[in-house]
Parts: sequence; structure tokens; C-alpha cells
Amino acid sequence: MPLTAPTSADTLPDVHSDRSAWRDGYARVRAHSLRLAAPLSAEDQALQSMPEASPTKWHLAHTSWFFETLVLQPSAPDYRPVDARWAPLFNSYYEALGPRHPRPQRGLLSRPSLAEVLAYRQQVDDAVQRFIAQADSATWRRAAGLLTLGLHHEQQHQELLLTDILHAFSLNPLRPAYAPATAPPSPGTTAPGPAPRPWQAFDGGAVQVGHAGAGFAFDNEGPRHTVWLAPFALACGLVSNAEYAAFIADGGYRQPALWLSDGWALVQAQGWLAPPYWLPHAADGSGADGHAQFTLQGVQPLVADAPVLHLSGYEAAAYAAWAGARLPTEFEWEHAAASVPSAFAQLHGAAWQWTGSAYAPYPGFRPLPGPAAEYNGKFMVNQLVLRGSSAATPAGHARITYRNFFPPAARWQFSGLRLARDNG
Repeated sequence: MPLTAPTSADTLPDVHSDRSAWRDGYARVRAHSLRLAAPLSAEDQALQSMPEASPTKWHLAHTSWFFETLVLQPSAPDYRPVDARWAPLFNSYYEALGPRHPRPQRGLLSRPSLAEVLAYRQQVDDAVQRFIAQADSATWRRAAGLLTLGLHHEQQHQELLLTDILHAFSLNPLRPAYAPATAPPSPGTTAPGPAPRPWQAFDGGAVQVGHAGAGFAFDNEGPRHTVWLAPFALACGLVSNAEYAAFIADGGYRQPALWLSDGWALVQAQGWLAPPYWLPHAADGSGADGHAQFTLQGVQPLVADAPVLHLSGYEAAAYAAWAGARLPTEFEWEHAAASVPSAFAQLHGAAWQWTGSAYAPYPGFRPLPGPAAEYNGKFMVNQLVLRGSSAATPAGHARITYRNFFPPAARWQFSGLRLARDNG
């Protein structure tokens, strides 16, 4: 099944859309979450394989709680929660909205059952659809922004649903497949025509970055502002499995000089030798450098020219040092992607790309008002920014200004890297 199945024609309804577009768009996004969960049994949907991941059932419930709590309860005066006892179970991190069940214990929530969660989704959906159709103009203007945020929030959880179940299935000795395998492209067929130049140079200088103008963006993408870039060059493609295998073969995980201190401590403590889903040998011996990879399609040969995935920020930085390069800043990435997108392969839809930029507020940043203020701003510490999007990112969700963020130790996301270097 396609991971980025059509939730829209690459756009979602926003505050300027008419009500009929809103009803259709809302239904498409919500249906896609159920489509992603459909291959999973009730037992699968209850799994929580590590504190950072969440069960599929929880994702389905939490996104419904978001619409119930931030849209329906403040804006639809006759609405009553489906079950008020569930609010602490499905509140993720909103301090202003009351107590929360501990994140590492979401897998212990056998009740409500999956059937009850699915019924909960349907009841919330019915109420939201009535609200869209019946809200007066003033109420609609106040609520449409949060409803827009809720759809993009659901799309984030659609990607997390896939990354989290991949991690859970990777720990099962049966190596179950989430979806049927598809034939990988033959080497050389992924980029028809002349090969792109390996690097694209930029003069630097004062450039504008950040979201501006029409269309949705998260609050952390603005305000648009000026930054100064020194001359630099950005690799036109992502680092491949074969290139990363060469780093491993050259002892990359045994050379402390390549690693940031915290990353080297993790290499030693956790015994890192390769990306987390690489397996020692392909069943038919056809994988890159003899490796196989556990994927959403089960165990597959490691495709040599495919982008390397599931790297931590520490691994990305170590590889860049080994290659005589560095990670780009998020502003170099954005400027390059906005200036000459045709020069680059795999800007979107292949892998989230680690940058060397700390996740911090832009000058003049102001969080959203009300409980939504906790959506992004309070996480602006101890994390790195990733740019682009992955094969698991829903259609229409990616933007050049999008700032994904994770701690540098995170490895379960579809994360890779694009190299940069100084060009002065």
C-alpha cells in the first residue's frame, strides 16, 4: 500500500477554504489514518516498543482527543466529551489541559479497547462534520485556525504511526512485514537522464529564510527573517547505503575522532556498528555489501544506491567528518532548496535530512495563543533541525520551510543526510 496515499491533491483546506472543501478535506485526512492502521491487528496496535514510540491505538485516539479538546469543547457549546475519563490518557504534553498518563506507559492502556477507540474517532468525526456545516461565521473564524492545525497535526502522527510500528516489528523475531514488498528500482533507473552535478555552489551573503505569505505553516517556521551565509556548497544527492557501507568498512564506528562526545558515548554504551535496521547478511546475498535491511515491507536486500536511512544526528555528523565535509545548516538547506531546486535530487520524499542547526526560535518568534502555545516552542532545546521529508510523510505535508526536530540520538525516524562544505 502507498505510504503517502492521497489525503488531498497536495493541499489541505485552510482558513480561506469553503465549508464543503473543509468537510471533504477533513474526511480524507482522518480516513488516511485508518487506512494506515488497517494492516495491523488489535495486538499490533497496542504495542509500545520504547518510551519514545507510541502504540497505533494511542495515535488514533490522541489525534481525536486533539479535535475534541481544542476545537469542539471550546467552540461547540452543546458538545460533551465522549468519555471525560479518557482525557488524561490521550493528552500528550499539554500542561494547560490537565494531567497526563506517563508517556512510557502508553502501551499499558489495554482499555479503552481498539473497538472503543475506533468508535470514539467516529463520534468525534461526526461532531466535527456537524460543526463545520453549522457553525456561525464568527465561531468558524475563531475555530478554523485550530482545525487547520489539527489536520497537520494528524499528518504528523500518520508518519509517526509508521515509524513506531516499524520499530516494534523490528524487535519481533518473526520479522513481520507491515505491507507487501514491492520490487526495488534497478540501479541507475532512479534518476533518468544526465547525472546531476555532485555539488552545487552558493555565494552566500544575506538571504531571507522562514515562511511568509499564504498557506499553512507551523509557528516555528516564522517569522521570515534575514540570515548571513558564508559561501558554501551542498551535495546534490543524499548519502547512499553503499557510501555509508564504505564508512562502516573503514572503521567509522571505531574512530572516536570522527564523533561528537555524546555520540561516541552512545556508540560505546549501545554497541552501535551500523544503522539500526541493517542486518548482517541478505538471504540471497544480493544486498549492498552483503547487508539486508528491515523495512515496512519486511526484510529486504539493502539497495546500494538508495538513501541511507535511520541515522541518528550523531551518525550523520560522524559520516560527514569521515567524508571531509559537514552537515549543512538549516538555512543553507532552505536557501539552496528555494534557489535552485532542480539542482538537487531527493529534496523531499526520500529521507528527513539532519542539519547541524540547533532547534531554536527565530528572531521575533511568538507561539500560538492558548493551549496550542505548547505545540512547538517549549521543545526548543537539546534538539537538531531536520529538513525535507520522507517516504512516510503524507502527500502535501512537506514544505521548504518545514522544521522537523528530534534529539540527535534519535534513530527510528526515516532520517538520512546531505553533505555540505565550506566554499570560501
